[in-house]
Amino acid sequence: MNLNMNSMESMVAQIQGLSSTPQDLSHLHSYLKQSEDLLRSESTRLAPLLAELDPAKHSLGYLYILEACTSVPVLKEQANELVLSVVRFINACAADQIRLVPDKFISLCKRLKEHVMLLDAPIRGVAPMLTAIKKLQSSPEHLTTLHPDFLLFCLLAKCYKTGLSILEDDIYEVNQPRDFFLYCYYGGMICIGQKSFGKALELLHNVVTAPMSNINAIAVEAYKKYILVSLIHLGQFTTSFPKYTSSVAQRNLKNFSQPYLELANSYSTGKILELQACVQENRGKFEAENNLGLVKQVVSSLYKRNIQRLTQTYLTLSLQDIANTVQLSSPKEAEMHVLQMIQDGEIYAIINQKDGMVRFLEDPEQYKTCEMIEHIDSSIQRIMSLSKKLTTMDELMSCDPSYLHKAGRERQRFDFDDFDPVPTKFNI
Repeated sequence: MNLNMNSMESMVAQIQGLSSTPQDLSHLHSYLKQSEDLLRSESTRLAPLLAELDPAKHSLGYLYILEACTSVPVLKEQANELVLSVVRFINACAADQIRLVPDKFISLCKRLKEHVMLLDAPIRGVAPMLTAIKKLQSSPEHLTTLHPDFLLFCLLAKCYKTGLSILEDDIYEVNQPRDFFLYCYYGGMICIGQKSFGKALELLHNVVTAPMSNINAIAVEAYKKYILVSLIHLGQFTTSFPKYTSSVAQRNLKNFSQPYLELANSYSTGKILELQACVQENRGKFEAENNLGLVKQVVSSLYKRNIQRLTQTYLTLSLQDIANTVQLSSPKEAEMHVLQMIQDGEIYAIINQKDGMVRFLEDPEQYKTCEMIEHIDSSIQRIMSLSKKLTTMDELMSCDPSYLHKAGRERQRFDFDDFDPVPTKFNI
């Protein structure tokens, strides 16, 4: 194939003529790869060529040219037009073509992020980044390097529900560890914003216990929030790590989180004044690390825990007694806490407004409604699917050459003939 490498018109013609069949796209891919130096050198004069191409039909060639156009620094005044161009391409491009050059597509999306942040308009990046993820993913189980950027946009724009939509997918394929750390950390923060503390705890737990050879700032910040969310959601925190946690994390995370561990110790006493004193003592640190809002929720949750303990002892109690016992300032404040807990399903009670008495009730759930049966069935199906996935992954790992090589080297460290066989009986 004789191609004129110095002619931009020739390049456009090649893109238009080789964008239909997989075989043509393969040839076009090779041609464009060889033309990268030309595209870089002419990057400031490429924009008019885009008008001759259809981003839906000529996605591969369009991507190469647009990525080269955006490689030069731009001023804030120019960023808006660039963002519009990239968003139009992301919405229109063909997934099968951009997956031929995922690095180029990711590079373009990263530049979109830079320019959206330059414009201080994170909400403009939410929808296009979600579209980009869907087109780049080989399956919903695949974590791309764009996932953290999308979740960051959702956080900054406070589009928490949109962020939750992608956190519902179970992830099994991860390319870069850093992407996984950021995905779980940002995801945990989004769940905190939505008061989905159970899911937040799961995601932050993944960061804290993930394999790591060196301690990193993401894990440290995740551990701090993990302590706070544990207190809010579970009413307790244990300083012991699961066995599968890396030794690096076990040795270092506590050293970076002393004020939070002190807070957990104060919380465990159940004494609100002691907890408030600890908060006041470390208030500057909590505020500097943007965790003061969560810390205030921890204090509020202790009131709730103390009220919940009363339900285990009393059937009926006055609002005044509740206020005195849990150290609230007035019966009215006690009433507000009880009403909120009833609304959230944390306790079951009836308040008699006439005499200010609260009657605690048993949990009305009988676990036989259609909704509950569907929930249980859904959980069983998910566990069965996870079991199959783990079996498949175990089989693949058992056949992986690098794993077998490492396992063989480890086995050579021990000579099993040196060990006595297991005795079949004992002489007493």
